[in-house]
Amino acid sequence: MKSLDKILLPVDFSERSLGAARYAKTLTGRFGSELTLLHVLTPPHYEFGALEIGGSMLTELYANRAEQVDKELETFMAGELTGTKATRVVLEGDPARRIVEYAHEEGIGLVVMPTHGYGPFRQFILGSITAKVLHDSDCPVWTGVHLEEAPQARPMAFQNIVCAVDMGPQSCQALEWATAMQKAFGARLTVVHAMPCSHNATQDDARLREMELAVRDDLARMRHSSGTDAELVVEAGEAPKVVCELAQREKAELLVIGRGSAAGVFGRLRTNAYAIIRQSPCPVVSV
Repeated sequence: MKSLDKILLPVDFSERSLGAARYAKTLTGRFGSELTLLHVLTPPHYEFGALEIGGSMLTELYANRAEQVDKELETFMAGELTGTKATRVVLEGDPARRIVEYAHEEGIGLVVMPTHGYGPFRQFILGSITAKVLHDSDCPVWTGVHLEEAPQARPMAFQNIVCAVDMGPQSCQALEWATAMQKAFGARLTVVHAMPCSHNATQDDARLREMELAVRDDLARMRHSSGTDAELVVEAGEAPKVVCELAQREKAELLVIGRGSAAGVFGRLRTNAYAIIRQSPCPVVSV
């Protein structure tokens, strides 16, 4: 697990940012991390470029907005983050690109941000900024449609963690990350792999069973290397459905997936990462 000495919290002052901040606070308290609250101010030509606004007026509007953002960021969660090593930074530019650049330049160990899904249709929505950060970031990203539901009064407890692996190159890193969280919070860890469904019940069942045994052997070796006592689950089906239903059954407070695998042997988890994030009953860390 990459060091969590530094955690980055992109802030847009929404309710979802408040929830993400509460998860970040729990992690900084457990790992002694430094927390950076980052707001990216969009340049005026991004929003007003097509409008007939005079240059001096545009400059004044932007200056007023920048001043207001500085004040809002300074007071954002000030009470709840008392005692946390927090730095507040305002940058200008394209939000996703600046978030990724800042995380890389500052050696950030984890980015915590909401998906920005709304209302009853939020399971179908993954905000464009979050999607770009997930795609481009070289550090783990903690996100989910439920971040705004984070409780305010107390740090979160992570008692049940699920780690989904596709047997690709990123699987070991995902399991190491999940194991570190398991040990830090004294949680119960379950590792799940989704295998393809068999459409030929007579001919394919024996081959599928053989594949399952081989996968279980590989998972057992990964479990041993990671130093965890995790339960191993192998189920046939579409990866998002298998993974999210297991997380629901296990009452998981956190789901860890390997975002970076180019091509998993069976589950192709990377192909399904966005669907898993949208459908997960709990926050998702993409490693």
